[in-house]
Amino acid sequence: MDFKEGEVLYFNKPLGWTSFKVVGHARYHICRRMKVKKLKVGHAGTLDPLATGVMIVCTGKATKRIEEFQYHTKEYVATIQLGATTPSYDLEHEIDARYPTEHITRRLVEETLKKFIGEIEQVPPAFSACMVNGKRAYDLARKGKEVELKPKLLVIDEIELLECNLPEIKVRVVCSKGTYIRALARDIGQALESGAHLTALERTRVGDVRIEDCLNPLGFKEWIDAQEVETEDKNQ
Repeated sequence: MDFKEGEVLYFNKPLGWTSFKVVGHARYHICRRMKVKKLKVGHAGTLDPLATGVMIVCTGKATKRIEEFQYHTKEYVATIQLGATTPSYDLEHEIDARYPTEHITRRLVEETLKKFIGEIEQVPPAFSACMVNGKRAYDLARKGKEVELKPKLLVIDEIELLECNLPEIKVRVVCSKGTYIRALARDIGQALESGAHLTALERTRVGDVRIEDCLNPLGFKEWIDAQEVETEDKNQ
């Protein structure tokens, strides 16, 4: 493998890891194996620490392909708790409000989900990496500042109700770049005349790359040590 010329690696991001931790972990072990101090490594499509699943990491000259991978269709499996909201729309923050759920039925959920298929406008979460006047939205939100984000146009190709154990539902979502599943959970809650937040999220596919194609970062040291790796610095 020639990591300087460029390799594309697929990881199953563990729960609690940031996307940057995955990149740093991969970079450390690749550099150690190559016997170099520096290597360009980047990722396509950030996952929140509380999300797991497919993450594409590119090295060397393959980092030029990151934008290409970001535009690939993504598939998620999301667990959504109805009847309560949090400021971040997930478990990063405590519940801040509760709403009735007695009126919600499986049929109402199925009918409501259909409304989100196709082109939709979505306001990103305040706790997100979106830029606001040159600053990250989450930095402003964590300081208690008001964050106003403009709606973005995106495409939801499919939404399938996998499980319905009210007030909890599990859905499969196939969507375009830029979709925030946390924001989708918020909007589903509002459409059901209740509230909602995300309790679990797994990215199961990016383009044709699926979970079963991915490496576990915890076993990456052993994996890379078993590979034939180009260690010579060709510029010297």
